[in-house]
Amino acid sequence: MADYETITFDAQGPAVWVTLSRDDVRNAFNGQMLADLLDAFAAAPEVPGGRVVVLTGVGSAFCAGADLNWMRAVRDFTYEQNLEESNQVAAVMRRIYDCPLPTIARVNGPAIGGGAGLVACCDLAVASEKARFSLSEVKLGLIPSCISPYVIRKIGEGNARELFLTGERISAEKAREIGLVNEVTKEGELDVVIAKWVNQLITSGPVAITKCKELIRNVPRMDLDEAGPYTAEMIAKMRTSDEGQEGMAAFLEKRKPGWAE
Repeated sequence: MADYETITFDAQGPAVWVTLSRDDVRNAFNGQMLADLLDAFAAAPEVPGGRVVVLTGVGSAFCAGADLNWMRAVRDFTYEQNLEESNQVAAVMRRIYDCPLPTIARVNGPAIGGGAGLVACCDLAVASEKARFSLSEVKLGLIPSCISPYVIRKIGEGNARELFLTGERISAEKAREIGLVNEVTKEGELDVVIAKWVNQLITSGPVAITKCKELIRNVPRMDLDEAGPYTAEMIAKMRTSDEGQEGMAAFLEKRKPGWAE
């Protein structure tokens, strides 16, 4: 496993764990963490036997958003320097969102600003009942810009209007109600629930999961004339693929497919 300055990266069976590791600043991100995350999510799909990526934070927080010292530096940047830094944030969010492996956010504590954005970029999210969420950028005279494509997709325009404009802090249960997280559990049971989701995901075809993620990304942007041929071609390719053939054979023969044994 690779060594990073601000995160840890290791495989635990079929799960590749990416852990934000700046406990002294509640896992707030800076330029180095963004670079580390960009590299880690490129490396994760190449880990032998890796089937799922779990993103979490060390200590009592998931991610407190942008690091204050980093913000102090950014405050004095020129427009061009700010644009470069902002493009880095956007690249990280896109890299996580586009990861070919299924991704789970293990939200062990507060997820604020960009931290909530990281949650939104993941396919699934499990939160401790003690976790809190906020899109509080407006309180600083800023906006949740680079994370907005993913947050809006996850929670919808109506909920985004409420949280973007008010910057209010919401509970884990409220986050579940609006679709930002999938499940809320007791703090001590977080890893049990994560294991449940990992085990559920690895019973599905790995290529099928990747292709499902492509469908979810692409189909909403298409009109029906484009979506029809696109989706027909995708299912035809999957039916004739090695994985599709194995999956259908296993179903007909009443056995587990090779990837689930």
